Amino acid sequence: MEINEYNTLVTTSEGYYKDKGSKFIALAYHVESEEDVKEIQSALRKKYYDARHHCYAYRISPEKEYFRSSDDGEPSGTAGKPILNQLLSYELYNVLIVVVRYFGGTKLGVSGLIQAYKSATKDAIQNNKVFKKYITKQIELSFEYPLMNQVMRVIKNENIKIIKQDFDSNCRIMVEIKKKSINIAHMKFEKIRGVTIT
Repeated sequence: MEINEYNTLVTTSEGYYKDKGSKFIALAYHVESEEDVKEIQSALRKKYYDARHHCYAYRISPEKEYFRSSDDGEPSGTAGKPILNQLLSYELYNVLIVVVRYFGGTKLGVSGLIQAYKSATKDAIQNNKVFKKYITKQIELSFEYPLMNQVMRVIKNENIKIIKQDFDSNCRIMVEIKKKSINIAHMKFEKIRGVTIT
């Protein structure tokens, strides 16, 4: 099934869970790449240098999905997986959630840990705003000035976003089109003789 839109988080948010003295601080971020993930993780390791665990999960790119999770020393499957499962249940992409744990001295057991990581993550998501994003493609249109009205009419009718325009000797417009509308828009631009699409 082709994906045209996806859910993501726009801002940074925090979630919190406490059990038997252990504190779980969940931090949610919008990310676009693994480089973003690494930068955030390294900043969090400095900020929460005294925490026992830095468990996380992320999901990137709805078109060629890539995800990863880590228990960071917690028993296998008790931290990274519950965090990832929340990303899956909210259908979130391009999101990283790190849960920092301060150990309170009492072990919580497998089910206690799963509950703690899940609850902290859920709290961070609910303290954020889930935002629907459309997958888009960018194309550049080149044409002579007399074709301006026809090109602009297609842009207006198809609700296409202009990213940049340059009307020096020749007209060039860079536009962003929703993936699901790309074929229709492409066809309409092709019908205007003299428009080059790249």
